[in-house]
Amino acid sequence: MPDLARPLLHIRPESGWLNDPNGVCRFDGVYHVFYQYNPAEPIHANIHWGHASSTDLLRWEYSPVALTPRPGGVDAGGCWSGCIVDDGGVPTAVYTAVLDHAWNAGVVLARSDRTLQVWRAEEGVVIGTPVRAGIEEVRDPFVFTHGGRRYAVQGAGARTGRPQLLLYACDDLRVWTELGPLLTDDDPVAADLAAANIWECPNLARIDGRWVLLISVWRWRDETHELAGVRYLIGDLHSAGDGLRFQPESGGQLDAGPACYAPQLLLDGDRTLLWGWAWEVDQSEETVRERGWAGVLTFPRELAVRAGRLRSEPARELLSLRRERLAEPAGEAFEIVTAGAARLRLVDGDTVFDVGTGVDVAATDRAGRIFVDGSMVETFVDGVAATTRAYPTPTSRWLLDGAATIYRLGL
Repeated sequence: MPDLARPLLHIRPESGWLNDPNGVCRFDGVYHVFYQYNPAEPIHANIHWGHASSTDLLRWEYSPVALTPRPGGVDAGGCWSGCIVDDGGVPTAVYTAVLDHAWNAGVVLARSDRTLQVWRAEEGVVIGTPVRAGIEEVRDPFVFTHGGRRYAVQGAGARTGRPQLLLYACDDLRVWTELGPLLTDDDPVAADLAAANIWECPNLARIDGRWVLLISVWRWRDETHELAGVRYLIGDLHSAGDGLRFQPESGGQLDAGPACYAPQLLLDGDRTLLWGWAWEVDQSEETVRERGWAGVLTFPRELAVRAGRLRSEPARELLSLRRERLAEPAGEAFEIVTAGAARLRLVDGDTVFDVGTGVDVAATDRAGRIFVDGSMVETFVDGVAATTRAYPTPTSRWLLDGAATIYRLGL
C-alpha cells in the first residue's frame, strides 16, 4: 500500500532522517541543496550531509552522501549545519563538526569540484568553540560578504544563558579572526522578537537594499530543548572597531505555522530563495519508525522586503507543477488558489484531524495559495507563509470550504 503521507514533489530522500537544509548553492546552472541526514534510520543522530540537485527547482536528483562522520576524526559525532562558499572557483563546504557532544564542536572545511559530487573534508578545525563566559555551544557557520571582505557568523549561547551571534573575518577560509558579537539580546528589538537561550542557523543577506537576518530560536525548557520557530530581523550593518554590528529596526516571524525551522538562503541573481525544514507534527516514534522516514524540506520560496516587512512567496517555478483542474481537493498533490476566506480540513469519518492550527489544516482570510503534497501543507497569504503537516490515510478525505480553483500538481 502506498504511503499517502510521503511527499512526492518536495526534497525528501527515500528513507532515513532529514533536518536542516545546508549548503544551498548554484554552480554552473545547477541548484544544489544539501541537508542533515541520517541514512540508517529516522532518528536525529548519525548526521551526514545528504544531497539533491536540480536545474529547474522542480525535478530533484539524489546523489550519494556528500559528508560522512569520520570515526576518530573531528566530525566523529556528526557533520552538522553549515554553508557552501565559492572559494575562488572551488565549492567549499563550511560546516559544524562535532567530536562527541554539541559543546565540543568546531568549523571544518570540505572541498569539491564544480559537480559537487565528491567531497574531501580537511582533518582539523579552522576555529573551535571559544572559551568565554556565557558561551557553552557554538554552531551553524554562515559566510557572507560586506564591503569587499568575507565574514562568517555563528549561532551561540548556553542552555540556561543568553543567546548571541559571533562574527569572524575569514577572507582566507583557513584563517578565522574573532571580531566579537554581531548581535546580542542586549538589543531590545532582538530581545523582544527572538527570546532564546541559543540562536541557531543564522543567515544574513542583503535583500532589496536592506540587511535581513534570520535566526532560529532554541530554548531550554524542562530539561529538554524547544525549537521555537524562526524570526527575521531587518536592519543595517555598522562598523564596530575591527568588526561589524547588526542593528535591527523591525522584524517578525518567518513562518506562521507550527512546522518550519532552520531555513537557509540562496542569493540567486535578482532574487533570494529560501528552503526550510518541516518536521513531523504529533507523530509517535513508533509511527515514524514504521514509515521509515522523517523530515521534509519546504518548497523553495522567494523573499522580498516591502514596507519594513519580509514577504515570502512560492518560487515562480512552482506554477509549472499545475496540471488539470479538480472539482475538489483530492489525490497526492494539489494546489488551492483561494478567492477569499477559505479553510481546508482533513477528515476520516466523523473525525476531524487537529494538526496544530485548530480543526483547520489550512485557512485563508483573503486570496491565497495552499499547497498540499502528501503530508506537507504550505499556505501563502499576503506574503506570509505557514507550514504544517497533516497525514492522509486510505480512508481520510480533504474538505474545502470557500471559493477556490484547485489544480492537481505533478511533473
